[in-house]
Amino acid sequence: MDYIRRLREDSDMANPFFRTMGVSVISFGDGRAELSMDVQPTMHNGVGWLQGGIFVALADEAMALALYTLLSEGEGIATISETTSFLRGAREGTVIARGWVIRRGRKVAFMEGEVRRGDGSGELLAKTTASFAIVSPH
Repeated sequence: MDYIRRLREDSDMANPFFRTMGVSVISFGDGRAELSMDVQPTMHNGVGWLQGGIFVALADEAMALALYTLLSEGEGIATISETTSFLRGAREGTVIARGWVIRRGRKVAFMEGEVRRGDGSGELLAKTTASFAIVSPH
């Protein structure tokens, strides 16, 4: 689990997307993960809202990290499908992404993720479901 080891040793520096977007790892383990990110004006779409793809990317990263905590040595993952429902927008502040494993099979894992406001209200902004392929070198 080279990725998990690097996250434990280097935290946010182990993932280039985290560095680029200013994502911080809050926690991960036992099929769950939590990330945070401060919304920046450079992340806005043309009308001043956090661009929707960033919600998707944050949820995807949280779900992937959650799944990595349950993999065996040599296993990897790839997103098969992902659906996100956008419930509310964000213009500023911190957002929190959480991901968790619903079911891990031999070849496919089913996941859920969400993005919420990090301001204490915990308002749900986006909800994601996904399936990930589990691949091994064999």
